[in-house]
Amino acid sequence: MELLNDAFRDYTEQLGKGQIQKAYRGILAFMSSLARRLGDKYPNCSPGSLYPGLMDMSYFTFTPPELRDRKLKIAIVYLHAQNRFEIWLGGMNRKVQAETISRLSRQDLGKYRLSKPAPGVDSILEAVLIDQTDFDRPEEMGESIRTGAAAFIRDMLFLVK
Repeated sequence: MELLNDAFRDYTEQLGKGQIQKAYRGILAFMSSLARRLGDKYPNCSPGSLYPGLMDMSYFTFTPPELRDRKLKIAIVYLHAQNRFEIWLGGMNRKVQAETISRLSRQDLGKYRLSKPAPGVDSILEAVLIDQTDFDRPEEMGESIRTGAAAFIRDMLFLVK
């Protein structure tokens, strides 16, 4: 069994190299910029604050009023360990999440993954936006996320009507 102090030693050693901080700052800067650009392009969909996460996931919400009125939200999520961007349909609370999962389980969801209500699960539906990131090409990555998010939102508006 690894002791916590062993983990801290490894953590300190990795931080001493400086790459973790550089990558983490890059992720958060990209996501902040993406949220601003999406807010500018789609002013009716106001982005929420960036949740930096605990090096597991970082995300911001970006929800059109039609979904917000149904107590649903869209989250653009970066999964750190997988180095992947996903988009999630979520609920404003666990009750809304469970009810929506139950209702959607009776529909053909096509390419979208339906979540199962469980502790720690925040999504209703999930889709991969970018499976192979390239932070050296932020404009291309941002455009790919924007295009995928627009399609996901259109599909969600249809599915939850």
